[in-house]
Amino acid sequence: MGSIINGFPPGDPSVEPTINHMLNRYADLLTDWAVSTSSKMIEEVNHQDRKAWVLMTENMARSLREEIRTAPTGKVMQSLLAEQVTLIKSIPLDAAKRVHELTLQGIEDGTRANEIAKEIQRSGEVSESKAKTIARTEVSRTASTLTQARALSIGSEGYIWRTSGDSDVRHSHQEMNGKFVRWDSPPTLDKMTGHAGCFPNCRCYPEPVIPE
Repeated sequence: MGSIINGFPPGDPSVEPTINHMLNRYADLLTDWAVSTSSKMIEEVNHQDRKAWVLMTENMARSLREEIRTAPTGKVMQSLLAEQVTLIKSIPLDAAKRVHELTLQGIEDGTRANEIAKEIQRSGEVSESKAKTIARTEVSRTASTLTQARALSIGSEGYIWRTSGDSDVRHSHQEMNGKFVRWDSPPTLDKMTGHAGCFPNCRCYPEPVIPE
């Protein structure tokens, strides 16, 4: 995306429609790759989640283990895939929107033209940063969502919030550590609502509470 944007004079209003068109076309071209990449990630996370459940339930009744093994995760995985493809395709679309808005700023405020041109040239870096955030967040969110689906299938009402236990844990998430959270009542932290592992760059995870 940076190569596309920086191939044109930054801040030139006459080339902005071309950049916009190329980035939108790029978003369309990403579809098959996004489906393939997300599918591989979801299947790998699903495999790891299944292994974790095997260890967690090794001392439980065979019927319960079978119930967890056959939990209806198909629709959840399809939903995750659709959401992730949309997120991946949003990266060039957001870059196009950013270039458009910065170009308009340059037209409206000629005194900041050089500064705005530099910001346009940073669009590739901004897109890369967003891509990394999406990648980290979606792996964690996928794991939490699959864990939730399997837990709900056996009647679990909630989980214990666990953090990664290091100094990088956000204060609001540290305060959640060890607390019981109902699946049907995700907490709101830092003006965002979600379960452990579902926040941007979150490395927390849910420890399901299994019914007796």
